[in-house]
Parts: sequence; structure tokens; C-alpha cells
Amino acid sequence: MLTEHGCAIAPRTFYAWLARPPSARALWDMTITAVLAGYYEPDPTGRRAPESLYGAAKMWAHLQRQGIEVARCTVERLMRANGWRGVTRRKKVRTTIADPAAGRAPDLVDRKFRVDAPNVLLVADFTYVRLASGVFVYAAFAIDAYAGRIVGWTCSTSKTDAFVRRAIRHAAELRNREGNPLSGRTIHHSDAGSQYTSVRFGETLSLSGLVASIGSVGDAYDNALAETTIGLYKTEAVRDDAPFRRGPLHRLADVELLTADWVHWYNTSRLMHRLGRIPPAEYETAYYDQQADAQPVAHQ
Repeated sequence: MLTEHGCAIAPRTFYAWLARPPSARALWDMTITAVLAGYYEPDPTGRRAPESLYGAAKMWAHLQRQGIEVARCTVERLMRANGWRGVTRRKKVRTTIADPAAGRAPDLVDRKFRVDAPNVLLVADFTYVRLASGVFVYAAFAIDAYAGRIVGWTCSTSKTDAFVRRAIRHAAELRNREGNPLSGRTIHHSDAGSQYTSVRFGETLSLSGLVASIGSVGDAYDNALAETTIGLYKTEAVRDDAPFRRGPLHRLADVELLTADWVHWYNTSRLMHRLGRIPPAEYETAYYDQQADAQPVAHQ
């Protein structure tokens, strides 16, 4: 190539360059590229690792947590060179239908979703998943606002209040099993959908140790944390190329399986920027460990 432009190269120089061993940087690039390919390239079954959802910043943080000391700029450069990039969220379609005849609890949150401890505020919402047949399945979530951990979820072929009540009962049962029951003063915040304003739903909240709080209809900012989690679910678990998909969704059980897989990964592995790039469950555990360490030691 250079000789075509009038640059003469001695054969000895060319073959010496060809025989030269790779530089330390080239070898390191090859190593990190192989590591990244393990996340971003599909396996023999066509599935990719959940971490393939990460962009360069979170992938760099993930590698650091795995003990791989690599520069962020190196991760960015190698991902760009290989065409690897994180997933982009899609716009959420509203599923809220208010019941104009239903009473509505006050808004106790006022868009303040940052809290100092778990079990202070739960937020809730639901969305739809379209099956291959065109039929809808609905997925409801209850999320603790402290770390964004999903503490209750359920899927159903109908969107009655019984469906969202199950997610709340699951949340209460989980907190009881963990030894951190809902306090009776824990706020449950949702939008004004008819499922969340029914009398039976209010009874379920009271029995579960929750106090109702309702935002406005169709205003994403009034339930922003739940909206964000729903958006992540649709993008990371449901879309056709999501790593949690095992093929077309034909029945309720298919949606339940991918939802269970995603919720487990989301809670225990997904790095959250607002938490300092650690997973929600780990962030919660750190809180309870800190509280235990702060307890005075009883003397004999």
C-alpha cells in the first residue's frame, strides 16, 4: 500500500514488522475484547447475557466489580470498535383508566420519591405484554422507593383489582419473611387507575400495613419511580431482542418466566446509577447491616 504512494519499504523492514510480537496494549485489548464479547455476543442458543444491556459506563463498573481493572476509556474504545452498545428505552404506553365514581386517597408523596430507609414508601404500577396471538398479559409491580428494589410482582390475563392486590400481598409476605415487616405507616403510592382506587384494594393495603397515596391520572411525574421501573421492564425483559426472552411469548407462563428472571437479575445484579452503581438488594442489605452495627452492644 505504501509503495503505491511512492514510499519504498525494504523487505527486511516489512518482515521484521510482521514478526514483531504484539505489544502489551494489543494483548490487553485482545483480552478485554474477549471478555466483552462474552457479554455482547450471543451464545450457541442465540441468547446474550443480561449485562449486554449495559452501555460503556455501566459495563466498565461491572468489570470493576468483577475484579478486572480496566480503564473506562478502554471499554468505551473497544465497544465502539466492535459496534457494541447498550439498550435504549422505549416510550411507555399508558394503561391507566380511572374510575370517576371511586373515592381517591390524597397524594402523600408530592413527587418526593427519595426516602431514607426501606419500608417508608412503596410505589406501584402495571403494564401490558402482548402475546404472539395478540392477547394481552398484564404485569404489576410493587417497588420500594429506598433502593428501587421490586418487592412484589404478579402477572395476569385480566387487569382487575385482584391482580394488583396480589402484588401487594407478595410484597408484604416478602418483608415478613425477611424480618422487616411493613410498619402500618408505610405509604403505598400509585396513579389513579381504577384498580388502585377500589374498596377491596384499600382493604388489602390496610391488612398489609400500608397507607394509600394516589397521584393524578396520566401524569408520569406523579409516579415517576414506578414509571421508570416499568420502562426498564419493557425494554430489558419484554422486547423481542431482550436477553430474557426465550422466543415468542405464547401464554401467561412465558411472561411469568421472563418476568421472574428479570426481577431476580434487576434486584440482585443490575447496577443502578443512583445507588452508586450497585444492585438494589445489595444497597438494602448495606442499610440493614449499618443499622445492626449501630445498635448498642448489651453487656452481661
